Amino acid sequence: MSANLGGKNVLLIIGGGIAAYKTLELIRRLRERGAGVRAILTQAGSHFVTPLSVSALTGEKVFQDLFDLTVESEMGHIALSRSADLVVVAPATADLMAKLAAGLAPDLASTALLATDKPVLLAPAMNVRMWEHPATQRNIAALRADGIHIIGPNDGEMACGEFGAGRMAEPEEIVAAIERLLTPDRRLSGLKALITAGPTHEPIDPVRYIANRSSGKQGYAIAAALADAGAQTVLVSGPVAIAAPRGVKLIKVQTAREMSDACNAELPSDIAVCVAAVADWRTETSAATKLKKRNTAPALALVENPDILAGLGAHTSLRPKLVIGFAAETDALIPNATAKRLAKGSDWIVANDVSGDVMGGDKNRVHLVTADGVEAWPEMAKDDVARRLTDRIAAAFGKSAA
Repeated sequence: MSANLGGKNVLLIIGGGIAAYKTLELIRRLRERGAGVRAILTQAGSHFVTPLSVSALTGEKVFQDLFDLTVESEMGHIALSRSADLVVVAPATADLMAKLAAGLAPDLASTALLATDKPVLLAPAMNVRMWEHPATQRNIAALRADGIHIIGPNDGEMACGEFGAGRMAEPEEIVAAIERLLTPDRRLSGLKALITAGPTHEPIDPVRYIANRSSGKQGYAIAAALADAGAQTVLVSGPVAIAAPRGVKLIKVQTAREMSDACNAELPSDIAVCVAAVADWRTETSAATKLKKRNTAPALALVENPDILAGLGAHTSLRPKLVIGFAAETDALIPNATAKRLAKGSDWIVANDVSGDVMGGDKNRVHLVTADGVEAWPEMAKDDVARRLTDRIAAAFGKSAA
């Protein structure tokens, strides 16, 4: 059942882009749930939707001009940004996001965004090349680091005829994100969650190491989802280029031994989710200086690294109540994951088929392997995998949503 947004107020900033037409449906769905909606329509946005249509759906005056003297005599841009419980930008264009990331405020929309002290949710929409451009990705990283929430963009065919990431999230997806932000989930309040994420780097010499292709995205998404559900969340992370989720204690490590020590230091914990792709082996000794290229390759003696998942699963006195591991497999997905669950002493295994171009991507198709059987989940964004896993964890603790 959808959350009730009665008494909540949303300030909707409508950017310029063909996806602006979807904001009319977004307004309708928010009003159906009892939310009050006021809108700022940018000059570019007004080429795609009219002030009259937006006003008819919101039941409010539509704001467009920073220098509307009647409104600005009462500091209207401040009042607009502070009276809302949440500011939503849809579509969030590359231009609007660049202004916000740089702290620029040449118009009413960007001024309101800088003046707000409330949460901000962006729904990006643009051409796939614009989305993938390094400048846009730098801005996204900066906005996330500033605590800005982002939904989408989705993959698909765009108005320009190209295909890829850049389609604005659908209205129902944006509403769901708004509901999560305005009706906080406290199902896991009082529980502690320990998450591992990313690769480990096992040094060969000062400039070389043994590692894998893990991006850390799935582990970070799970940490964020558990924190959003109220859990006291600790994230032990190998080297990744991702900003720490809000409300999460981040412990940065390099090697498997450092990760194992950090996890043990954070016990007791109610929940452990081992997502990190820990290197199975390390060199017996790490050279103090760079190994020089010779006529023959150096012989590297390898020793086994600590098995963090098995260690948590077999812990005698401080074993977490729910131990979850991840199995990245290229073949025999379910048999290998089932065997791993038993061998590691874990309660659940999330089996992830990485035979294709998966590691480092934004989507996963996983199977949840438990003592009760196997659940096949459809391909979905890693954030959605994280939320579904959080729902299953909450249910396991008898704290399902009503």
